[in-house]
Amino acid sequence: MNSLPTPPILHGLPASGSGAAASTPGASPTFSPLYQQIKALLTQGLQAGEWKPGEMIPSEVELAGRFKVSQGTVRKAIDELAAENLVVRRQGKGTFVATHHEARAHFRFLRLMPDEGVPHHPDNKIIEVKRMRAPAEVARLLDLKSGDSVVYIKRVMSFDGTPTILEEMWLPGLLFKGLTAERLVEYKGPMYGLFESEFGTRMIRASEKIRALGADAGAAQYLGVEQGTPLLCAERVSFTYGDKAVELRRGLYLTSHHHYQNDLS
Repeated sequence: MNSLPTPPILHGLPASGSGAAASTPGASPTFSPLYQQIKALLTQGLQAGEWKPGEMIPSEVELAGRFKVSQGTVRKAIDELAAENLVVRRQGKGTFVATHHEARAHFRFLRLMPDEGVPHHPDNKIIEVKRMRAPAEVARLLDLKSGDSVVYIKRVMSFDGTPTILEEMWLPGLLFKGLTAERLVEYKGPMYGLFESEFGTRMIRASEKIRALGADAGAAQYLGVEQGTPLLCAERVSFTYGDKAVELRRGLYLTSHHHYQNDLS
């Protein structure tokens, strides 16, 4: 397995140092704790693919030796990566790169929960998949140029045979070459798992806006409700490493038997 080189940002720091101060002309000095520097280097390794989703990363002892820091410093860095769902600790086994194929990851981005019973995955019906030029607002949110290619996806998600979610997605065309309706239909795992394994794009965080609105004629038809029925609208931009926006998703949720759940900490 390839190793990352000793980082330049650690040069000149004592192995037991707690951080580094840096300044530029006209700017106030900034302080970067040593564990944050190690966290940044580990994130670089994840982004570069040194450790693939689902693979075990080196032990804390090995990483401490590589970066010439204490094991406690490495542990603190990994604790933060675990809190951000980039890695997963498994008791007695080690630390693994998080993957969207894990059962625990499936509900990180799907927050609609049943009022009664156990949360489970909906059935998907792909309505439309096409390549198109990015509308101005889509281009702005995905940091693209207006008119750049995007992949547009529309689908209906049903729980126990009841249409509950109408979703529209826009993905950067360059990143998702070859994504077709046929591929989405034949793939049986989570959509983010497909993006991760076949397009090398892992969603690591998202920013979401939620509002209430009434169903228009199109949404009413797809969800089998009366026009004007109250719906929850969630607009989400998902990001990969480096805070790069790689997906815009707009979901309309029917909440007659479900609710939106977010655990705050």
